Amino acid sequence: MILQRTQSVTRAASSALADARRELAAIIARHVPNDGERSPLPSIYLGRTSKPTGPMHVLYEPALVVVAQGKKLVVVGSEELAYGDTAYLLNSVALPVTGRVVEASQAAPFLCVRIPLSAALIGSVLANVTPSPETGATPAKGLDIRALELPLLDAVLRLVRLADTPEHAQVLAPLMLQEIVYWLVVGGQAACLQYIATVGGRAHRVARAIAWLRKNFDQPMRIQHLCKVVGMSSSGLHLHFRAVTGMSPLQYQKTLRLQEARRLMLGEHLDAATAGFRVGYNDPSQFSREYRRHFGAPPLRDVSRIRTGAE
Repeated sequence: MILQRTQSVTRAASSALADARRELAAIIARHVPNDGERSPLPSIYLGRTSKPTGPMHVLYEPALVVVAQGKKLVVVGSEELAYGDTAYLLNSVALPVTGRVVEASQAAPFLCVRIPLSAALIGSVLANVTPSPETGATPAKGLDIRALELPLLDAVLRLVRLADTPEHAQVLAPLMLQEIVYWLVVGGQAACLQYIATVGGRAHRVARAIAWLRKNFDQPMRIQHLCKVVGMSSSGLHLHFRAVTGMSPLQYQKTLRLQEARRLMLGEHLDAATAGFRVGYNDPSQFSREYRRHFGAPPLRDVSRIRTGAE
């Protein structure tokens, strides 16, 4: 009898999850009829992609991403992670990543909602919730993928529904955002969210190191200076930085440089040598080698491929 009751509850939960995903997909598809991203409310971004994509090199800012339909792969450092409509992605620090949509079609496009997370929002929730104490010496990952459970999905769905009634969003959206963060916290993501909101401790020091690198990515890397800035030993910084970002501080800086150089060549039409110099490379041949290793083609060929739509 107990087993039958448990199985019945499990089936009901699975059915409710599936129904919520279908409704979420329908709302996104209605508000984003063509490929791209739209923000029907200040607190959410709805995205659509109707075919698999090649690698997209982007900087992920702190956000929660819930997929309503389709599947995506993201590479952080040397780790490849997959997430689809049964999981969510939580990013708590700025991370240069490589992502690509792997399941999408005209009939069943990749549909997702991205919810930016701010220190004020998370701090307001953490101030009223006692999270589980941190365990272990290794900090939480800056990007985490976990199974999507009904309370969180339901809160996200109710927030996205406001896109159909924006006149109610000013009052209701802040409450729903707090509820979403609450379900993340009680679902075991407090340590991850502390990178955004907490001052003090390892989480804050790693976040400070990331912020310093983002601001000074075009300057020479002096690890001892960075250690002094964030108040950590060299070994401690490398250990915790890699645990959070999946890469060393030097790798993080190099990835930021290469992504910015690509943006300069595409957006400002700079030549490779000038773009490389602008982001901190004094040796054009080194820039070309590292660019090719990261993006899979030399700068000129890569930029030409993107402009002609071959990527």
